[in-house]
Amino acid sequence: MAKIDTRCVHAGYKPGKGEPRQVPIVQSTTFKYETSDQMAKLFDLEESGYFYTRLQNPTVDVTAAQINDLEGGVGAILTSSGQAANLFAVINIAGAGDHIIAANNIYGGTFNLLGVTLPKFGIDITFLKADATDQEIEAAIRPNTKLIFGETLSNPGVEVFDIERWAAVAHKNGLPLIVDNTFATPVLCRPFEWGADIVTHSTTKYIDGHGVSVGGALVDSGNFPWDKYPDRFPGLTTPDESYHGLTYTKKFGKAAYIVKATTHLMRDLGSTQSPQNAFYLHLGLQTLHLRIRRHSQSALKVAQWLKARPEVAWVQYPGLEGDASHALAAKYLPEGCSGVLCFGLKGGRAFDNRFLDALKLTTIETHVADCHTCVLHPASHTHRQLSDEQLKAAGIAPDLIRFSVGLEDPEDIIADLEQALNEAKK
Repeated sequence: MAKIDTRCVHAGYKPGKGEPRQVPIVQSTTFKYETSDQMAKLFDLEESGYFYTRLQNPTVDVTAAQINDLEGGVGAILTSSGQAANLFAVINIAGAGDHIIAANNIYGGTFNLLGVTLPKFGIDITFLKADATDQEIEAAIRPNTKLIFGETLSNPGVEVFDIERWAAVAHKNGLPLIVDNTFATPVLCRPFEWGADIVTHSTTKYIDGHGVSVGGALVDSGNFPWDKYPDRFPGLTTPDESYHGLTYTKKFGKAAYIVKATTHLMRDLGSTQSPQNAFYLHLGLQTLHLRIRRHSQSALKVAQWLKARPEVAWVQYPGLEGDASHALAAKYLPEGCSGVLCFGLKGGRAFDNRFLDALKLTTIETHVADCHTCVLHPASHTHRQLSDEQLKAAGIAPDLIRFSVGLEDPEDIIADLEQALNEAKK
């Protein structure tokens, strides 16, 4: 198999003689067939093909295949956002009356999805600390537990998830492990190699890399033995009457999970990624291996500089020696820890805001993980409705500043930070 740098450029699309070098944008809602029987076989899942872009589209499928190849899965689908991918990942196997477990340091939007929205649909959840012991994880598992969820690199705390350990506990108890691999990307970490069963992405971040397209991806390893636990996963292991009694594990084998996600969730919920956005992602993926390593190298330089500054109270970045996640980063992310870091300043919120206002090269924005350096202060922005005590309860330090190092020269980024710190002290 070619190395991952080559696969970033070539995976998913192999044009033949006289065909376009770049993947075409198939901007069509539907597709033509010559006979009624041809269409019938598509709807019966007897043949593969295209009939409606809400379920499948050639441009979207090329990019999904590209991400699937990089992650090492058996199949993938693209969704309209990263949140849609996480939603699909969970509700493809969990429903009303079921229970799930998740690490509590996951992205705030996902925390809200799992902890607030899904319980309204009858799915109960237990949040555990990412460093919970094996015994604590096992104690949280119930007879109706369906899965465990975590993030390779947490957002915004950039803590490294111990994938192999959590996977071992999950598998010992007959559960799949779902890992959001957004910040790491498959260039820096491939969770399937460490035992994860399902991977999700917000492709809006590094995979796009340019802040132009919102999207998500859901990738199936094909490794989890669904048939071994038929009572726990009846949606995959028992006949589906909406498809004439078809059983997914019998019909599609290792691809049962991802086929069901397409034929049920994409069909019924319609969180479809557009061909145009999939085209942008395809372009982004071709340079992902170059960009993510540069982001990581620059972020380490910035983190080291920040750590030495007297105005800085603390810095979190797994690439830093002494960081709480440094040992796990060496194991799971030996080529780099992405461009995202967080830090706190001495001087209180007024000083924080003066610092942010003084930045010139760096952009204040809600986005993260693209080619532009950007910054966000959750206590002043996304979580400004919470008190300091509520912020701490949510796992966010009141002084936390999330800093996403872009592709500018790191010396220029550092110079911007330095002049902003000096200006804030005036």
